[in-house]
Amino acid sequence: MAMDVVDYEIKGSEMQFVEVELDPGEAAVGEAGSMMFMDAGIGMDTVFGDGSKSTGGLFGKLLGAGKRLITGESLFTTVYTNQASGKQRVAFAAPYPGKILPMDLRQLGGMLVCQKDAFLCAARGVSLGIYFQQKLSVGFFGGEGFIMQKLEGDGLAFVHAGGTVVRRELQPGQTLLVDTGCVVAFTPDVNFEIQYVGKVKTALFGGEGLFFAKLTGPGTVWLQSLPFSRLASRVFAAAPQNGGSREEGSLLGGFGAGGLLGSVLGGDDE
Repeated sequence: MAMDVVDYEIKGSEMQFVEVELDPGEAAVGEAGSMMFMDAGIGMDTVFGDGSKSTGGLFGKLLGAGKRLITGESLFTTVYTNQASGKQRVAFAAPYPGKILPMDLRQLGGMLVCQKDAFLCAARGVSLGIYFQQKLSVGFFGGEGFIMQKLEGDGLAFVHAGGTVVRRELQPGQTLLVDTGCVVAFTPDVNFEIQYVGKVKTALFGGEGLFFAKLTGPGTVWLQSLPFSRLASRVFAAAPQNGGSREEGSLLGGFGAGGLLGSVLGGDDE
């Protein structure tokens, strides 16, 4: 299917969104629940899979939907088509603090491998598939399992990463050791393996887990400073664990919210 060539603008700093400009007849494909706003001239259509198999019959649609289901995503995506006579805009928002990365698949050799929940939106025609890791060690200890997302085509795709993002260009034979959760995406010519930390004491008490991701060039890798799993674990650790209320901040704030008094009296009101 022919790729739509779209213009875009990424706005914001910590909580970004991408605004895509569509010419008449052009369309963008968005992950379920990612749309922020759109002009009135844009029509929405929920489809099986990623919409790239819209002319391939029922079997092609079901195959595309099945691939998305295997990667843990929804069976459906939403296609936003400009049905007006002039330019229209649709915006897609990041799900948590981080950066939105525009990926021109044409410049990346037509394919990009990324973590399962990284995809945000793309120009119509970009295919969302599955990428199976070839090594058992990566599958069991790689953080993302055997299955990652594979974006194919020659159009624009947008992926989201947590925190600050760094792009590294690896030369042939050059190796980079990374926390497994910090790998956002890489070009398919990068060799992705898992390496044991090496020392039992470091593995148990170093706080970095038992394994590193070992990325060997040539190729390009994108890394994130705040994986969502790390953010979620910090939020869970800070949340009340006994069902009661816990207030942080000033003494006055505690009195105002009833937190300090509740703690003195033994927790929740009966």
